[in-house]
Amino acid sequence: MSVEFLITTLVVVASPGTGALFTIGAGLSRGGRAGILAAFACTLGIVPHLIAALTGLAALLHTSALAFEIVKYAGVAYLLYMAWGTLREHGALKIEERPDARSAVQVITDGILINLLNPKLSIFFVAFLPQFIAAGETHVLARMLELSGIFMLATFVIFSLYGLCAAAMRDRIVSSPRIMMWMRRTFAAAFVALGARLAVQQQ
Repeated sequence: MSVEFLITTLVVVASPGTGALFTIGAGLSRGGRAGILAAFACTLGIVPHLIAALTGLAALLHTSALAFEIVKYAGVAYLLYMAWGTLREHGALKIEERPDARSAVQVITDGILINLLNPKLSIFFVAFLPQFIAAGETHVLARMLELSGIFMLATFVIFSLYGLCAAAMRDRIVSSPRIMMWMRRTFAAAFVALGARLAVQQQ
């Protein structure tokens, strides 16, 4: 495994995005356990993209404009739904003193869908991972799985840290209605901005 792969993976995973934003919101609103669940859900959301890359479905997204646009706009619609839910206090920043099993299921479902509905992730695996596989590699599939596993582990660890750090600040933020109001507006605006960025992305 190359140092370049590890550094690139850390940079990509740590960069602010939809999954990181969702995980921070879960930590702030529901506590550290929810932050870790959100990180786990976002990591699970990567699995379908990995499968797509390994089976050639990612290539279809890359070559078929219609397939790419369908998945892309489904992702945009879901991000706008997340923004609306955040403003209505039913989404990423819904405050819960004692999150129940239903809340945990919602966190996992939202986290998976956020990454699942991003077509760029499938194409990312096709374009990113092969760069770190030697031309003479005899076990390409095993190497792809190894690199993907490292990428997913990094995603889970870094996102969990985001969630736990957010949870550590939870009491100060939740106790102030004014701060929470601005946090909801900020998160909602961020979801809209991420949706807009996804909408203008090309294959």
